[in-house]
Parts: sequence; C-alpha cells; structure tokens
Amino acid sequence: MSAEPRINDRIRVPEVRLVGPSGEQVGIVPLAKALELAQEYDLDLVEVAANARPPVCKLMDYGKFKYESAMKAREARKNQAHTVIKEMKLRPKIDPHDYDTKKGHVVRFLKQGDKVKITIMFRGREQSRPELGFRLLQRLAEDVQDLGFIESNPKQDGRNMIMVLGPHKKKTEAMAEAREAQAARKADAPGTTTRRDRAADEQAGEQPVEDSAEEPAEA
Repeated sequence: MSAEPRINDRIRVPEVRLVGPSGEQVGIVPLAKALELAQEYDLDLVEVAANARPPVCKLMDYGKFKYESAMKAREARKNQAHTVIKEMKLRPKIDPHDYDTKKGHVVRFLKQGDKVKITIMFRGREQSRPELGFRLLQRLAEDVQDLGFIESNPKQDGRNMIMVLGPHKKKTEAMAEAREAQAARKADAPGTTTRRDRAADEQAGEQPVEDSAEEPAEA
C-alpha cells in the first residue's frame, strides 16, 4: 500500500472536513467545493486523515511540503548518532606510563560521546587479588569523572573484571562540538587541512569504529 496521501482528483468521497492554508478550520464542505477553493488559492487539496469521518483534507502546496519533509528527514539522518561501546583492556599491575596512555584513550572515547567498557585481565596468581583490579577501576573512574560516570559497577566475569563508563555528553552534542571546532580551525587557516582537522572529521563521523587495546602478556 502506498504511503502517499491522496490529492486533488484522486480523493473519492462526497464531502471532506477542510483545513485552510494557515491551519484554520473551514468545516465540512462538499468535495467539489474543496477542489474549487484549492484552484482559487493555487494550492493542492491533500487528504491528511483518510480514516476520519469525513476525511480531513488540507489546502497546501504539496510539492513544497514533500521537499521540506525530505530535507528534514535528511538533516535528521545527518545528525543521527550511534553510541557505541569502546573497549579498553588493562592489567592489574599496569605501569604508570601505560596507565596514562590507556587513560588518554578513555578520555578521547568519552569526549566523543561513546561508552567505554574497561576490562581488567587477571592471569595466574593475580586471580587471587581481585581488589587490585577493583582499586584500578575506581582510580580510573575518578580520573575521568569530569567526562564520564560509572554506568555499570565493577564485577567479576571469570578471569576478568569489567566496568562500563558512560559519557556525560550525548553523542550528538560531542559531534556538534567537533564540527564547530573543525570549522573554527579552518576559518583560522583557510585552504589548509591539518592532521587535527582530519581527526576532527573522524570524530564527527557517523560510523565510529570500535577500538580495543590490550596490554602485552607479562613474562
């Protein structure tokens, strides 16, 4: 069944409840009268509520209406954001430099409006010290608390301990900020494209790619 409404001569009912061009209620009128008014206004008679009794019809420029609807749908798709869950893997005895590196990735993910799944991997005798992983997760959550919050508290899952951080900003907000920052940089240096610009383009993209980082196995 077509989703297009019936318009003008395709409307086959004896009378309609007519709505004027500005949304005013004209009332129930014969179909012939409604079509006559449409010609006087140089507009279309569009059936907007076919199941009403009598059907509701409105006087409008149907071509303009379809164009504006298509543009709104296109803009909505453009601004649509898909929040994904990134993943970051750490060892309970991670060294300070590696911790700072991994924290930097988590900060970047949260700034992009994505959730982050933090996985602490226990091996060997480390499995008897779950408090090491718990403290590390708590430390990381505190270090990024300005950007995200604990959405799922730390919990043991076999040899791993998992926590999920959620961003304070929505994905759409993060994308809008990235586009604004990119535009500002291009305004400062017209005609040039920097590595930072390209990073902003990727950050504002509609199809983010899941990142995963894992510590190398200890000897």
